[in-house]
Amino acid sequence: MSFLSRAVTFFGLILLVHAGYSAHEHTLLSSSLASTTLPQDIIIETLVSVLIVSIGLVLSAQKLKPVSWREWAGEIEREGGSRNPYMSLEERYGFWDIRTKRKEFADWVRGQDVSIKE
Repeated sequence: MSFLSRAVTFFGLILLVHAGYSAHEHTLLSSSLASTTLPQDIIIETLVSVLIVSIGLVLSAQKLKPVSWREWAGEIEREGGSRNPYMSLEERYGFWDIRTKRKEFADWVRGQDVSIKE
């Protein structure tokens, strides 16, 4: 994250906190009044601060990954398997291999059929 993106995000967060504090103060002061809507300046400040925070976060984002599955898989193969996000799924214990279990069950059923027919 560069200094510019951090500064923009921090400035936007300060504005957002100020808008929240202003809204809180308005609700406390106007509790005796009939008006319950927020003033336009607080609404605009909130929207502008959210926009500024969003811009700061977008500026600090990392490089996008390729959309094509083939290119992404090729990058992982070139860099090694340590970056593979699915490695933990492939190596976890207790994960059933459905095809193997189906074959074992079919073999077991065939073994039962042979003993029943004889």
